[in-house]
Amino acid sequence: MKNGKRTFYAWLVLLLFQGGTSLAISAEVPDIGQTEYMNKCAVCHGASGKGDGGAVDLLKVAPADLTVLSKNNGGVFPVDRVYQVIDGRQVVRGHGSRDMPIWGNMYKKESAEAGAYFFEMPYTMDMYARVRILALIDYLSRIQSK
Repeated sequence: MKNGKRTFYAWLVLLLFQGGTSLAISAEVPDIGQTEYMNKCAVCHGASGKGDGGAVDLLKVAPADLTVLSKNNGGVFPVDRVYQVIDGRQVVRGHGSRDMPIWGNMYKKESAEAGAYFFEMPYTMDMYARVRILALIDYLSRIQSK
């Protein structure tokens, strides 16, 4: 079965990149962090990250403005703290109990289903969750106000 897959991919590469054939593949690389943010955070924190999402009226405590995390931390983006809030190790005081979903647990659950798509690549549930959380943190670091 392994040889069959390799042969298939070898033929695919040859067909796509054979001499004299010009195939333009113009697909933008998706911003995984932005996608994670829009899917998991924007409903409360807003598309801009300023805490003005559509669910604001349903919450007891207004969501934080995520664009000032660096500013509120002496100009340094607090990577460790943000990671721990997302994965559930650090509770956000303003949330009281735990109104914000613990995305780390959800990522681990989703990663169990994603394992089938990784075939022969090294894969663990923690690695899958970590990559998605780090992509989200990278996006949050890029939307910081100056």
